[in-house]
Amino acid sequence: MHERVQLFLMQQRIEYWLSEHPKIVGFRWSPTQSWGSTWCFVFGAISSYIAAAVTLHLVLVALLRRRRRPVPLGPIPAVHSLLMSLVSAVIFVGILLSATAEIRDTRWFWRRTRTTTSLQWLLCFPIGTRPVGRVFFWSYVFYLSRFLQLLRTFLTVLRHRRLSFFHLFNQSILILTSFLWLEFSQSFQVLAIMFTTLVYSVVYGYRFWVSVGLPGACFPLVVNSQVLLLGFNLICHVGVLLLHLLKGGCNGIGAWLCNSVLNAVILLLFLNFHIKKLHLTSSKLGAEIQGSSSEIKQKI
Repeated sequence: MHERVQLFLMQQRIEYWLSEHPKIVGFRWSPTQSWGSTWCFVFGAISSYIAAAVTLHLVLVALLRRRRRPVPLGPIPAVHSLLMSLVSAVIFVGILLSATAEIRDTRWFWRRTRTTTSLQWLLCFPIGTRPVGRVFFWSYVFYLSRFLQLLRTFLTVLRHRRLSFFHLFNQSILILTSFLWLEFSQSFQVLAIMFTTLVYSVVYGYRFWVSVGLPGACFPLVVNSQVLLLGFNLICHVGVLLLHLLKGGCNGIGAWLCNSVLNAVILLLFLNFHIKKLHLTSSKLGAEIQGSSSEIKQKI
């Protein structure tokens, strides 16, 4: 009995700190109250990120042309992966609890709109929704976490001296879309944040697991997770479109349309990038097999 009471009190504390705290309930997205909430900031941040990453890559290529070994970074990549995994897990729990609380507190208002179910609200905010309250607080935290994620680009450049257009474009678009979610109170963002943070907590946790020397999975977990995330986004975008056409409109549909186009471009670049990577791997494997066969024939 005592253990149940303690568990209940712990649950109440978690719910308070992640969904009922006055700072969370009273959150408002505005240039005066939210850091990084202006168009100038987001475009300046993206431009600075691209310039810094490209400059670092070119400098390393010029200075370490003959050196093939990666720049030693010690535990920094592992710490970054662990931090991203923990932050993503907290955001997932926070927005899950906040969405539950928002549905509980605003269900009465749905009678004035065409919203009838919780799933419909998660996919399609009613027209006139403002970026205030619990779920938008966690959307803002998710937006800020995108900047923490950018550090992985520089760690990759330092370790492997590798920088692709797909990586730069993908990271830049992720920041922009997170900004659009808040700026236009875009529909579908709650589910997108839930699923993205769930996947990130697993992927970055796995990267931490591998970086500390523990055995990796027997299948490409990271790539499979990315494919799963893209597939989920595609299904939800179809759901938003259907609700917008059949239920009288969803809030932030203009931003959703822009987001859909950007996601389609990312999907095409993702497929192109990994198809080329698979083809290159197959070519190397074929060359190694052919070389081994030639050596065997010479010995015979």
